[in-house]
Amino acid sequence: MEAVLVMEDGTVLRGEGFGARGTAIGEVVFNTGMTGYQEILTDPSYKGQIVAMTYPHIGNTGINSDDSESKRPWVEGFIVRQCCMEPSNHRSQKSLNDYLIENNICGIHKIDTRLLTRHIREKGSMMGIICSEGLTVDKIKRKLETHPGIVGRDLVKHVTVKKKQKWKQGAPQQWYYEKIAPAIGKTKRIVAYDFGVKHSILNLMTSLGMDVTVVPASTTPEEVEDLNPDGIFLSNGPGDPEGVWYAVDAVRILVKRYPVFGICLGHQILALALGAKTYKLKFGHHGCNHPVKENRTGEIGITVQNHNFAVEEKSLKGTGLEVTHFNLNDGTVEGMSHSDLPLFSVQFHPEGSPGPHDELYLFGKFYDLMEEC
Repeated sequence: MEAVLVMEDGTVLRGEGFGARGTAIGEVVFNTGMTGYQEILTDPSYKGQIVAMTYPHIGNTGINSDDSESKRPWVEGFIVRQCCMEPSNHRSQKSLNDYLIENNICGIHKIDTRLLTRHIREKGSMMGIICSEGLTVDKIKRKLETHPGIVGRDLVKHVTVKKKQKWKQGAPQQWYYEKIAPAIGKTKRIVAYDFGVKHSILNLMTSLGMDVTVVPASTTPEEVEDLNPDGIFLSNGPGDPEGVWYAVDAVRILVKRYPVFGICLGHQILALALGAKTYKLKFGHHGCNHPVKENRTGEIGITVQNHNFAVEEKSLKGTGLEVTHFNLNDGTVEGMSHSDLPLFSVQFHPEGSPGPHDELYLFGKFYDLMEEC
């Protein structure tokens, strides 16, 4: 079926549709990962976005029941150079095309994704529409004009759990355990704020013997206190941290009571709670090959990233926060800790799903922080 991609600035790219027939609206971003498309599709941090893959051939290994990061895919739409309709892999249970049809997600392929990526890098991320149901370009543009962007919107409310729940171990993470478990002793009780948490993060913590309770993003400090945790985990999630004001208010209180570890959106919410500021990046960081340097040791790790907002470095002055990691591509803040309070955070995804796994040690660091407190 014919399909068209229309961008906010009027750019029009024509190709073929795959997945569900229909219309998808979202902010168009590109991901530089060569693999891991199933994890990308099911990462709740992509709520509100249409993802374009820079690697040209996607779908070769199909879809399986083990690699999903949540119960369903969250991307609004999917863009690839060429979708493989007949996957070949011993773990494959269905094709990417069938998976998108089942979940009513529109895709477009056979377009120039290199051109699209260069365009986003030059002009910045912008809203776009994939349409495969025969609408004229003029009608599509009118739809786009009336659809809100992601700045200031609360996208977390769409992906968070509805009520608290004990996390039960999913796919085995034995290799995680063998890598960092020797430093782990007695079980720690963790309250994990679900802003769009990935299952691999929860599986990792339970693999290390942590007793994890996942709670909605709107959970109050008083409700957390009733759970008597040893530490608070602030998860990844979609969109603008300023749109999740209720979580910022809660974290402002919790940092004075418990050790805290935040990643991605949780990192940004932590910064806002302590008086720093965030801003929207030109085209964000989306991929599994971003080099990050730790200030203290000088070590460089390759990291998984998925975010369109970042912490403003100069706004950290007077907050007690200091930069611990920075991005070697553009110098943005990638990690921070506090001079007095037991907390730290990183902008990247240290569980590395899909890889790399250079930063797994941070979960051991979280355990040590709770031990010290």
